[in-house]
Amino acid sequence: MRQLSDILQGLPFTELQGSADVTISTVVFDSRKVVPGCLFVAVRGTVVDGHDYIEQAVKNGAAAVICEELPAHVTGEVDFLMVANSAIALGVVSANFYDNPSKKLKLVGVTGTNGKTTVATLLYQLFRDLGYKCGLLSTVENQINEKIIPSTHTTPDPVELNSLLDDMVAQGCDYCFMEVSSHAVAQHRIEGLSFTGGIFTNLTHDHLDYHKTFDNYLKAKKAFFDGLPKNAFALTNNDDRNGSVMLQNTKAHKKTYGLKTMADYKAKILENQFGGLLLNIDNEEVWCKMVGSFNAYNLLAVFATAMLLDQDRSKVLTSLSKLSGAEGRFDYTVGPNKIIGIVDYAHTPDAVKNVLSTIHDIRNTNEKVITVIGCGGDRDKTKRPIMAKVACEWSDKVILTADNPRSEDPAAIIKDMEQGVDAAFKRITVSITDRREAIKTACMLAQPGDIILLAGKGHEKYQEIKGVKNHFDDKEELLNQFKLMG
Repeated sequence: MRQLSDILQGLPFTELQGSADVTISTVVFDSRKVVPGCLFVAVRGTVVDGHDYIEQAVKNGAAAVICEELPAHVTGEVDFLMVANSAIALGVVSANFYDNPSKKLKLVGVTGTNGKTTVATLLYQLFRDLGYKCGLLSTVENQINEKIIPSTHTTPDPVELNSLLDDMVAQGCDYCFMEVSSHAVAQHRIEGLSFTGGIFTNLTHDHLDYHKTFDNYLKAKKAFFDGLPKNAFALTNNDDRNGSVMLQNTKAHKKTYGLKTMADYKAKILENQFGGLLLNIDNEEVWCKMVGSFNAYNLLAVFATAMLLDQDRSKVLTSLSKLSGAEGRFDYTVGPNKIIGIVDYAHTPDAVKNVLSTIHDIRNTNEKVITVIGCGGDRDKTKRPIMAKVACEWSDKVILTADNPRSEDPAAIIKDMEQGVDAAFKRITVSITDRREAIKTACMLAQPGDIILLAGKGHEKYQEIKGVKNHFDDKEELLNQFKLMG
């Protein structure tokens, strides 16, 4: 419970109807969650406009309403605040309601197309190993020390986000490492938060269904860095051509990392095999359990962040060798006849190429690579043919199948993917709508020593079809097939 006047600190509003001398029980932006005494924030969403539900919120007991325009008819004793952007207001009042928990710990945000989950998870693991109490906010799961909390979004809404941060503070957390998605920035979900640092991994083709253009996508990522305070750090991948763009106009302390170009933090890959990576980081050799050049970047970003957070260099390098990464990221299993199965969340053209090029670098020349890949429904359609093309270029056999079709027809999604299959690759490509059958087929085609890649779903334990999430786990399906193979 907090006074409305306290919750409004730092919030510019154009008009106030009422005294703001009222006690608020909670902050909500979903009219279905309105309870007596709450503050209802009417946010204009991509599908639903909260302004359409103001009258209902008041009838259900809202004590105050924040909106961009007043409703025509409202009865009852209620305070109204007019603002220019209610999405921004939601972030500010949510942080204030929970007494700005992000200022009571060190909050580090990770953004980029690929690697966000891995970098955030590795940082969480590292700092836990160094003896700190930590929180994690990621696509796979949220964690507060040992406690695991299911995750529904890459970046939670402002109310949930501040509630989780408040719980972390209550549990004595020193740090929180969180993924910052482009959607979260564009929708002002991180408004009102105080970041100690920001990390940029890379930027490739993704989410154009929402952002419409690559430039808009880039600007959403950059806005995160533009908003960092001068006492924070901004760490970017200098090998990515957009890394320097992120640093333009930021007030934060600028630092870079890279494998190829001049950077503040450097690493070199000495060995890359299925057993792990041998890296030279900061002129010292470190053996890591993780695989691939993309993970070399992730590990280097983690090392650089730890240095920027004033951690002991030798302890950090020792801990790096223990880290295992996030679930569903290059998660490999050796099956019968030394067939290798790899489950990976790769769901963008660049991520698919990264995984397949890593396999190509490690494998012997006689092993075949069989890739099972699909694309999500109701998402960026332009990447579908590109993903199929990349899979064909780097595989010996490709099975196009369903991912999460959502409201779309899986066959139609596969047809979009087939547009990227050149004539020369048609002989190695087959389309199987049912993902379970596709995985079964891949296992049947595999010969001793071959490599099967299941791309796109990674850690997910469901397949969404026509609005229903049915249980489906790529790794579980792979292991079942391996068991049947003996």
